[in-house]
Parts: sequence; C-alpha cells; structure tokens
Amino acid sequence: MEKKLVYTGKTKNVYALENGNYLLKFKDDCTGKDGVFDPGENSVGLTIDGVGDVNLKMSVYFFEKINAAGILTHYVNADFDNTTMEVLPAKVFGKGLEVICRYKAVGSFYRRYSDYIEEGADLPAYVEMTFKNDEKGDPLVTEDGLVALGVMTSEQYNDIKAMTQKITKIVADDLASKGLLLYDIKFEFGYDSNGKVMLIDEIASGNMRVYKNGNYIDPMTLSKLFFA
Repeated sequence: MEKKLVYTGKTKNVYALENGNYLLKFKDDCTGKDGVFDPGENSVGLTIDGVGDVNLKMSVYFFEKINAAGILTHYVNADFDNTTMEVLPAKVFGKGLEVICRYKAVGSFYRRYSDYIEEGADLPAYVEMTFKNDEKGDPLVTEDGLVALGVMTSEQYNDIKAMTQKITKIVADDLASKGLLLYDIKFEFGYDSNGKVMLIDEIASGNMRVYKNGNYIDPMTLSKLFFA
C-alpha cells in the first residue's frame, strides 16, 4: 500500500495510507538531555537500539486489551517487522492535550499541592489535563476552561475522564500482576469525524511512572521487566 510522509515526530513518523488510515513508524530516538533518557524532555537526546520495537510491542499489547474492553482507540493493526502501527484518523483536541491519571501524589502534582498532601499519598485515580506547550510549561486546564476555549464539549470531557480511569485500571492491574506499582500515567485522546472520543498515540513505558518494592523503575528497565 502506498504511504506518504505527513509528519516527522521526535519518536515516531506519521504516514498517510491510501485507505484513509495512518501509519505510525516507531523510531529508536528517545527524548532526553546530554545522552540521558528522560521521557519528560522535549527534544531527542539519544538513540537506543530496539526502543522503537519495545514501545510498539507494549502499545499493541495494551491497545488490544483496551479494545477488547469495549473502549474506543485508534489502533487497527501492527507490523512488528517494520516497527509500524496502522491507526484510524483522529483529530487532536486544540493544539494537543495531555491527560494524566494519578494514583499517587508525586511529581508536578506534589510540587503544586505539597501544602495539602504528603508525597506519595494515595490519590483516587485523579485526572488532570494540560495543554502541550513547551514554552508555557504545559499549563493545566480545567473542564470549564476547555469548554470556554472551544477545545471540547462537557460531554467529551466527561467521556475522556471516564475512559482515562478505566484504561488506567487496565494498565495498573496488569502491572500489579507482575509486582509493579503504577503511580501515574499520561495519555492522549482525539476524536473521529462524528466527535466521538478515542485513545490515540501510544501506551509505552516512557509515559508512566512505575515503582517496584518502593524503587522507581526507569522506562527501559520497565520494558524489560514487563516482557520478561
């Protein structure tokens, strides 16, 4: 099938397919700084052989589980030989939105609210959304803000929140069965031509904060443990 490059990303390239779908090509490039891997960085800092393969493998594993649970995603199929994933077309919300689900008070959540909560305290599958904007530090945005700015409807917001909590439980339960504890995870959502919300992008180790026996597991180690 003919494919046409439409976007070159930091860790994935995107191609348009003849059938109207898109093809994501996973790369071995990783975000980081000074040769050190960091999923929170905004630029490519290093190349790790095989990271594209394992990110695709984990994404497919969870997308298939999520689809089976009746939750809409953009996943169609994957080709592990070429490190590609075929996906349905989807529009992003605004200029890009990240959705975080938190089980523990760590990271930026704790930095913001440390007057009110202890570090590592339990959270009730707390969902927050941030605009993808490096220059502005990915600002938080509320439901009222998203609606007032015309980024999404209240119905879409509620759908995303409910889907995020269900998907996070699927991931957390799976990790728990391997002795791993999920602290928080980051997703991206889009919508189809009818405005219906779907999970998009990837579900890889670099998008989640995971601990084992009280110790943080870096994304590359997590991928190895997950598929051990």
